[in-house]
Amino acid sequence: MEPATLFNLPSMAHTLVVLSLVGGLGLALGQVRVRGVSLGIAGVLFAGIAFGHFGFTAHDAILEFLREFGLILFVYTIGIQVGPGFFSSMRRQGLRWNLLAAGVVVLGVLLTVLVTRVFHLPVSAAVGMYSGAVTNTPSLAAAQQTLKDLGASVQAVQLTGIGYAVCYPFGILGAILAMVFIRRVFRVDPAGEARRGEGREAVAQVIPVNIKIENKNLDGLTVERLPVWSSLDVRFSRLLHEGKVVLPRSDTVVRVGDVIRAVGPKAHLDELVLVLGSRSDLDLKSYSSRILSRRIIVTQGSVLGKTLGELELADRYGVIITRASRAGIEFVPDSDYGFHFGDTLLAVGEEEDVDRFSALVGNSPKALDHPQLIPLFAGIAVGVLLGSIPVRLPGMLVPVKLGLAGGPLVAALVLSRIGQIGSLSWYMPMSANFMLREMGIILFLACVGLRSGEQFLATLVQGPGLRWMALGAVVTFLPLAAAGVYARLRHQQDYASLCGTLAGSMTDPPALAFANTLSASSATSVSYATVYPLTMLLRVVLAQALVMYLS
Repeated sequence: MEPATLFNLPSMAHTLVVLSLVGGLGLALGQVRVRGVSLGIAGVLFAGIAFGHFGFTAHDAILEFLREFGLILFVYTIGIQVGPGFFSSMRRQGLRWNLLAAGVVVLGVLLTVLVTRVFHLPVSAAVGMYSGAVTNTPSLAAAQQTLKDLGASVQAVQLTGIGYAVCYPFGILGAILAMVFIRRVFRVDPAGEARRGEGREAVAQVIPVNIKIENKNLDGLTVERLPVWSSLDVRFSRLLHEGKVVLPRSDTVVRVGDVIRAVGPKAHLDELVLVLGSRSDLDLKSYSSRILSRRIIVTQGSVLGKTLGELELADRYGVIITRASRAGIEFVPDSDYGFHFGDTLLAVGEEEDVDRFSALVGNSPKALDHPQLIPLFAGIAVGVLLGSIPVRLPGMLVPVKLGLAGGPLVAALVLSRIGQIGSLSWYMPMSANFMLREMGIILFLACVGLRSGEQFLATLVQGPGLRWMALGAVVTFLPLAAAGVYARLRHQQDYASLCGTLAGSMTDPPALAFANTLSASSATSVSYATVYPLTMLLRVVLAQALVMYLS
């Protein structure tokens, strides 16, 4: 094939070359800093617009497929990454985050109604402007379907897409600018806040303490009969009795004067010390070389899904599991703890017993380097099916769906929380997760830019595009800025989780990708995933309601 043919015909080779150039040049553009601010991953979008404007087009069907597939990859890998911490965050801060995100959504709808009435915008252009301003493609699809159901013309439906394309770029950029605005107004140091956040989280981290038993009421009791055995989230790993260190099993008898080593959150350990006696200067971990501790990785399929209670490790294998780590979260496992692929366990016991337990659970680090591809495709399939299920709500003319973005995210959150179904494990190495996530968002932004570029400047220069863009910028920026200022002043919300909440309220993956570059805190992705499902539902429902109200 001649080079001229390659670049003039929308062939498959042409499409791949254009996408590669857009992705590479866009990433380079995103690294350019102006006064300390860069576009980040959003640079790919603007590179795509430039290429589209100069005629580097491709088949719409190909771009549509790659855009949706890229979006699916991005949201699915985000869900897999944050799933284990998602449900615990819902119990702690999820309600506040979701209320804040819902406030952004509702305020955006109210502003859209206001500017539509004041500036006499066509209904189709207004809902397109709204969908683009909040960077929510499913809401655009829902609005277009509602317009068709109401008998709108083909031209009116197309006008919705143009309004979306004109406002979408600033929708992405506006979310990023809102984060920068909050950062500048409150003089936030993202890295410093992340370090302080880690310090606050350290209170709940698992730590060891050596305790001398001085409570005479406990003399002669077995470990399982101690009043704190089941009420506190702690584990005993070693017991010093008459100069000898032993493993404290459930039937081990304790005496006044013994020293016991406990592991758990600091608050629980402080309470334990008050009940048992006082802290001891002895370090039982280094007191005896016969009993050791070793970190062991679960990679053996035969134990996946089984619980600590089922295996009876202390009696059968002579080891005690004092800590478990999953998805970067360390905790004290109880008898109901189930083994998941990739979990890291801290096993305490004699060397021979620890070796036997290690063989039981696998302990093969190399197994972690091989992504499980069958669960990946199975999870995506489940997510797509979930997103395609129509749900009829009272008063809505058309059914509501989570779509190709919401469905895979919800599926990934649930599957990563479950972790294991039979022989299928939803563990994904961080390197594989990051690669798929970045590839997905690059494909998505490149395709959006290429499809918007052809009409972008024409609509801006020759038509009402500049007005639409300006009004869309208001719909984008004001709700985010107001919510951000409120969250910082009223609730002192940390910057990382606030950025994740704002990005999630816009269902804006590029804004999330930008926010993730500001600090290494996982709170950004966790808060994003926490608010995303509700936000997606609200965006889709309110887009349809907006069409019916303005018509």
